[in-house]
Amino acid sequence: MPTGLNPDAIIECVPNFSEGTDEGVVAEIVAAMQVEGVRLLDWTLDGAHNRSVVTIAGPPAAVVESAVRGVGRAAKLIDLTRQNGVHPRIGAADVVPFVPVSGVTLAQCAMLARQAGLEIWRRYGVPVYFYEAAAARPDRVNLEDVRRGQFEGLRETAHKDAARRPDVGGPEIHPTADADSAGRASGLPGSAQADITAARAIARAIRAASGGMHGVKALGVVVNGRAQVSMNITDFRMTPMRQIHAAVRELARNHGAVAKEGEIVGLVPQEAWEADAEWVREVPGFAPETKVLERRLEHPLPWPGE
Repeated sequence: MPTGLNPDAIIECVPNFSEGTDEGVVAEIVAAMQVEGVRLLDWTLDGAHNRSVVTIAGPPAAVVESAVRGVGRAAKLIDLTRQNGVHPRIGAADVVPFVPVSGVTLAQCAMLARQAGLEIWRRYGVPVYFYEAAAARPDRVNLEDVRRGQFEGLRETAHKDAARRPDVGGPEIHPTADADSAGRASGLPGSAQADITAARAIARAIRAASGGMHGVKALGVVVNGRAQVSMNITDFRMTPMRQIHAAVRELARNHGAVAKEGEIVGLVPQEAWEADAEWVREVPGFAPETKVLERRLEHPLPWPGE
């Protein structure tokens, strides 16, 4: 563990696994993550994206161990050569972000991500790329750059192009589980509805990588016959959700489309939640008791099989 950690520190980890249709597989992955001291806060399956999101929290050492075990089980159970979905992915465990909650800094979370990546390679032979604050090189700060070409592209180029090789392990990637991305995020995933042409234009306008809003990752996709702007907000303090929501609605109007409703995948930090905000009202069935991180910490979910 990084030196100088507060013994009472709490971190969150939100691994995204590339399986959203087989609940049994995801339940097995989640069950493998049960470690003493770690609280299971949320786990969801998204069949359209073929992706599941798990949220855990607890002491840093225990959360790192839990995340590493989850990646190992996912590598055994998920075969990316047989998997597809609308969401980009490079790994069976596509991203494994570590998020500071209390008593811990962003820099310390980045070091925890580095430690987790080394352990994933040592135990399971799964290569790892580091991104965001944990990035080992400047061209990998943006997750979009790491994911370029997805699993299929990396399979063809990682072993022969030094610029595409993993930060840990390799140079070849895992034949079926590929490489995982470990990093730090202060995230708030969400979505809004629009025509697909408009959705892609909106995503391009607001995402930071295209010169848009700080800390915003976005792409336009079609889910269940509807267009969606899928977002991950990595710095809600610098760019509040209400600001992003207002920008999406205005851009939609400019494209002759309407943003009808929103969706939150995972949990929202207390600091990011705005009880009377319009973006909250547009999320069907939003319940702060189950969707606000700090409240969920007090009432965690049982682990599968308990």
